[in-house]
Amino acid sequence: MDFLQINIGTLIPQKPPFVMVDRLLYSDSKATRTSLTVREDNIFCCDGQLTEPGLIENIAQTCAARMGYISSLTVSGAVKIGFIGAIRNQVFYRLPRVGETIETQIDVLQEIFQVTLVTARVYLGEEVITEGEMKISLTGMEV
Repeated sequence: MDFLQINIGTLIPQKPPFVMVDRLLYSDSKATRTSLTVREDNIFCCDGQLTEPGLIENIAQTCAARMGYISSLTVSGAVKIGFIGAIRNQVFYRLPRVGETIETQIDVLQEIFQVTLVTARVYLGEEVITEGEMKISLTGMEV
């Protein structure tokens, strides 16, 4: 599968200017990886950096891209709306600057009904710039 050919807008419910992922790099049943190049006009940028809420939303949208990709493989192909249920043990080591490209990886720890618990790491090159756990709940509503 050539993930780079997939239009990220078909996988996530968010629309500009609230899109915090540019590309799906990889996805399977247990792990997903996305990228984002930080732009000056990003609504979560302040003083030339992507802020903590922007990184949290980037992680959440990586989860959304995973679910959207899984849905794209089914007959319905419907993108479902989800929300952040919890954030735990989130540590921020550094904020990415405008022009830098981050890669976000989520790894599924548990999936029960419409709730998914993941660990998340955001990388700038080989450097982990934030990491933690996130719980995402799907509403069942479709875009």
